Amino acid sequence: MPLIALVFVTVVWGLTFVQVKDAVAVYPMFAFLAVRFAIGSIALFPFALVRARRRPWKRGVVAGALLGLLVAGAYAFQTAGLMHTTVSGSGFVTGLYVVLTPLLALVMLRRRIGRATWLAVALSGFGFAMLSGVPQGSRSGNALVLVSALLWAAQIVLMERFAPRFDPLILALTEMAFCLVCFTTIALWKGELSVPHGWMVWGALLVTGLLASAFAFLVQSWAQQRMSAVRTAIVFALEPVFAAVFGVLLAGDRLGWLGWGGCAVIMLGIALAEPAAGRALRGLIVRAPVSEEVG
Repeated sequence: MPLIALVFVTVVWGLTFVQVKDAVAVYPMFAFLAVRFAIGSIALFPFALVRARRRPWKRGVVAGALLGLLVAGAYAFQTAGLMHTTVSGSGFVTGLYVVLTPLLALVMLRRRIGRATWLAVALSGFGFAMLSGVPQGSRSGNALVLVSALLWAAQIVLMERFAPRFDPLILALTEMAFCLVCFTTIALWKGELSVPHGWMVWGALLVTGLLASAFAFLVQSWAQQRMSAVRTAIVFALEPVFAAVFGVLLAGDRLGWLGWGGCAVIMLGIALAEPAAGRALRGLIVRAPVSEEVG
């Protein structure tokens, strides 16, 4: 079921926050991204090669390259913005892609959005504000992260247009391959590219490369053959919820009542837009251990 598959993707993305945070503390971020997408591309290449012999693929490659450009740009702007703003502010502004997606879908696809969906989007945006805090840091940093959110929203909207027309495997592979080229170029330019060392870094690279990239991009390409961009964006709002939960369980983070309230509001938005997902996941946040807020 596409909905359940996308929820599982958000679980994987949420889990990798802890791993990536530890890995990039000892290994440069752009080098990490280059190796991550290299692993993901290598994993999908043999399967895509077999598939390409059976059906046309060239136009899918062009579409995948465009999507890859948006993803690479989103990562790059988000990383640049983090240098000039706070982590919490970056998290909130990035989460605005949930709000931007229906607006872009309305403009680019002439997609009419129902009232319940707009309410779900508004609740998700408010939940992001509670979970991440009011944006702080410089205006330039927040502006760069806002560009990242806009690029993520554009990727989701264009995936709705491309996914039904092209093979999801070809889309996913070319999307990752284009990210690989972009991040390798940046890492080489910055003089950061080197062979990773240590089980912690390699563990994070394998999990993010195989699950958070190859598997996740493939699932998104497949799921959006059957789901709209707006529904996809609303389900993706679960990513920071799972990141918060795993941060508490695995990294000793203290979220506090405001943070858990934000998770609950996001879950309410999911339940309004996707009742099945809301019923399946409601208990996760309700039963999660609540920690006292620092300070």
